[in-house]
Amino acid sequence: MFDQDTIVRPIYIDRVQPFIGKSLIKCFTGQRRVGKSYLLFQLMQLIQAEHPRAKILYINKEDLAFSEIKNAADLHQYVLQNKSLNSKTYVFIDEIQDIQDFESALRSLLLDTDLDLYCTGSNANLLSGDISGHLSGRAIEITVYSLSYQEFLLFHELEDDPDSLEKYLQYGGLPYLKHLPFEDHIIFEYLKNIYSTIVFRDVINRYAVRNTVFLEQLVFFLVSNTGSIFSAKKISDFLKSQKINIAPNQVQLYIRHLTNAFLIHQVKRYDIEGKRLFEIGEKYYFENLGIRNALWGYRLEDRGKILENVVYNHLLVEGYTVKTGVLSEYEIDFLAENKGEKLYIQVALTLLEEKTLEREFGNLQKIKDNYPKMMVTMDTFSGNSVEGIQIIDLRSFLNNQWK
Repeated sequence: MFDQDTIVRPIYIDRVQPFIGKSLIKCFTGQRRVGKSYLLFQLMQLIQAEHPRAKILYINKEDLAFSEIKNAADLHQYVLQNKSLNSKTYVFIDEIQDIQDFESALRSLLLDTDLDLYCTGSNANLLSGDISGHLSGRAIEITVYSLSYQEFLLFHELEDDPDSLEKYLQYGGLPYLKHLPFEDHIIFEYLKNIYSTIVFRDVINRYAVRNTVFLEQLVFFLVSNTGSIFSAKKISDFLKSQKINIAPNQVQLYIRHLTNAFLIHQVKRYDIEGKRLFEIGEKYYFENLGIRNALWGYRLEDRGKILENVVYNHLLVEGYTVKTGVLSEYEIDFLAENKGEKLYIQVALTLLEEKTLEREFGNLQKIKDNYPKMMVTMDTFSGNSVEGIQIIDLRSFLNNQWK
């Protein structure tokens, strides 16, 4: 079970460590293959090192050995039959959403003070919907994302240079890529298979989706329009022009399925002056750029979209909640918030054109509060800020040199 060569991801281990041994369900959620299982393994190793007498009970619903655990009663019975009688038992359940009514079993098992419960799931509603409604705040969720740029360098033993950044933008940050050569046909074939697994297991099967042709068309629409503002009605109207007749409410439903499976992230627009969310018009970004590029190709004309997507993803990894800012008719790419602090970010492929400078800086300058404002670009630049707006190149941003 344990892999001594597993690379530790401290950002997630540090978040869960204060809750080890506490009467809370610790749940890692995130897209398939982002490394949730390996985080469980690392926790098992950590617990065994600190508590040698502790019993570790691991259930992996992707393993046929556990195929008989189908529902809450099966899970409850298995844990109680296999728990230690004289020491604490640490229970780890991988892909728990594949167990019917699992929340009932967790609610009952949580009453046993000799058990410490951990689980993973590939659905964004796992905690907010299935668990928390039954457990009244006795569970914590830690969302696991694809590798950050710094983790990517560590996993692949790469130097921090422009070539490494290019690989990251092209292939994304799924951990298993460390076992594959950097060749398009090999990596993209692997990523296409991951995409198919996500779509069929976490969308089509889970939600009994019938119109699979439309689902695929919707994904490709979001791929080609990454970072653009669209409403469900606009998407519906566009697809009608392509002879695909789907109502806006159906578009919304399918988008919700894709976001729940962590394939895409939906970013709401926020009125900076009115301090309210807009009800229509959102942006969409991909959790993993490699999957996006495997589906669509790694295209020069998409450079700006990819840049915006990777900035958004990095903000999530760093613990920010992110919205698109709206100030009158002006757009601020990202309004990021963390622990009550705000950060405004504009993203521009290059600042070498005067019109770009005027537009991007002008939008930020119109914000009248004193929170930090930043411009992220592919240009390398080490000069002064512009009227307090920090200019930072992408590689420095991903290395957190702005903090």
